[in-house]
Amino acid sequence: MVALPLAGAGVFLAHASDTHPPVALQLQLGARAGSAAPAGSAAPAGSAARAASTTRTASGTRTATRTRTAAAGQAASATHAAPAVVTGPADIKVKGAALANAATGKILWSIGLNTERPIGSIVKVMTALVVIQAGDLNREITVPESVIAYLDSQNGPSTAGLIVGDRLTALELLEALLLPSGCDAAYTLAQAYGPGTDAFIAKMNAEASKLGLTDTHFSNFDGMPWPTEYSTWSTPANLITLARYAMSYPVFASIVGQASYSLPAGDGHHGYFWQNTNPLIGVYPGATGIKTGDTKAAGNCLLFEATQDGLTLIGVTLGTPGNDITVTGPVATRVLNWGFSHF
Repeated sequence: MVALPLAGAGVFLAHASDTHPPVALQLQLGARAGSAAPAGSAAPAGSAARAASTTRTASGTRTATRTRTAAAGQAASATHAAPAVVTGPADIKVKGAALANAATGKILWSIGLNTERPIGSIVKVMTALVVIQAGDLNREITVPESVIAYLDSQNGPSTAGLIVGDRLTALELLEALLLPSGCDAAYTLAQAYGPGTDAFIAKMNAEASKLGLTDTHFSNFDGMPWPTEYSTWSTPANLITLARYAMSYPVFASIVGQASYSLPAGDGHHGYFWQNTNPLIGVYPGATGIKTGDTKAAGNCLLFEATQDGLTLIGVTLGTPGNDITVTGPVATRVLNWGFSHF
C-alpha cells in the first residue's frame, strides 16, 4: 500500500481558517509516502512482510524435509501454509478505480491507478474548490443570459434549472453545481469568478498544479466533452488526492453530504429544489459524498466517501458500464463493503 500525498501541504496551511480542519489533520493529509501502487489489488499493511516470511519459512521447511519421511514433510508443509491473500472486491467491472484510507491516503486497492481517463462531471469538484478558495460565498451573482446559448451548444448537459436574471449567492450556486450537477451553475460561477470561462479554467489548472495533480488536465469547467471527449482527464490516484483535499473544506463536505437542498423563492430569485445525483447518499450507511460524472467516453463515474466505526474510506470508480449513473451505486457499495470488512 502507498500513501497518496496531498502535494503541497503548505497549501493546506496557507488556506487555514475556520473552514478547515485542525492543523494536525492538515499535516496528516499532506503526509508523503513512497511510490504509487501498481494497478490491481493491494494487500493490507504488513502483508508483504508476512508473505516474505512465509516464503522463507516454507523454503527452509522444504529443505529440511528432504531428510524426513514423506508424512513428516506433509505435516511441516501444513504447519506453514500461506495465509489467505487479500485480492480486492469481487465482480468489479470498471476501467479505473481506487480505494484509500481517507485519513492517511494509503491506497488499499486499485485498477489502473495512474492511467489517465476522462472523468465527466467529477470536474465540478475542482470548479467548486476554485470558488470556495476565492471566498465571499455570500456574493450575489446574476444568472447571465449567455448561459442559454452555452447550454444549447452542449449535448444533453445536466442542469439545475436556473432562470436567467435570478440573483443567487455563490453558496447557493455551489448547491446547484454539486447536487444536481448543474452545468448552468458551473457556467454562471466560471463567468463570475474567472472572470470569464477561459480565466476560470486557467485557475483550475493552476490549482491542480499546486496540489501536485500531474496527471490531471482541465479544458472546461463542467466536465462536458468539449472541445473533445478526451480534452479533460485525470487518474484514480489524482482523484483520490483531489477528493481528500475537497472534503477537508467543511462547506464542501456539508453540501455533497446532503440528499437534497430546497431554496424557497426570495427577493430576486425563484424557488428551487435540487437532489443529489450520488446514488450512495441516503442509501449506503455512513456515505458522506462526493460527486458523480458521466459522458460517452468517461462512462459512469463516481467519486465517493463513507465512514463506519471511525474509519473513513474514500474511493473512485471510472467507466462503469451501463445506461444510468445509478449503476455506480452497487459497484461502489461492493468496493466499500470490501474495504470496511478488511481494514
